[in-house]
Formats: sequence, C-alpha cells, structure tokens
Amino acid sequence: MPLEREQITEALRQCFDPEIPVNIVDLGLIYDVQNDPEGNVRVKMTLTSQGCPSAQAIPEQVRQRIAAIEEVRDVNVEIVWEPAWNPAMISEAGRKALGIEPEV
Repeated sequence: MPLEREQITEALRQCFDPEIPVNIVDLGLIYDVQNDPEGNVRVKMTLTSQGCPSAQAIPEQVRQRIAAIEEVRDVNVEIVWEPAWNPAMISEAGRKALGIEPEV
C-alpha cells in the first residue's frame, strides 16, 4: 500500500512541544512535507524559538512518529529559521485550544 500524505500528517499531529498543549501542525511549526514512492519522507519545520528547550526532542519525536508508519523507509527532518515562527501561524484549532482570540 503506498504511503499517503494523510498518514504523515496524522503522525505529525501526535507530536507536541512539551510546554504547549497543541500539536506541532496546529502550532504552525511544519513548513513542508515531501514523500516519494519509495517511502522516503522529508519534513521542513521550525521551532517556536532558537532557544527552544526541546530543540532536540521535538525533531526526534517527529522522526520516531513518522518512522513508525509501516510504509516509511527513511525520514529526514530539517530545522529552518526562515521564515521565523510567530503566533499568527497557529491554526484556528490551535488558537481555540490555547484560548487565543482569532486573527481578524
């Protein structure tokens, strides 16, 4: 069975910054996800800040969750700092969970 993008997204929704009760997808930390027919997955993501105390833990959590998908052969996680993350990147669902007013 070929690897579906939704499988990767669901795995990413199981990843959390330990200090924020919202998954990294809804936080807006995932910038790009690519996968090929051979099961190779590449994730381009950021963190809330360069001094994030979970700078090693979150990308490792991403690797492990995606690697647990049966069809995945290899996972590459790239941390980028441009564009810089900001609270406007939080999804509507994430804002709701955090009690933040929607962007107008």
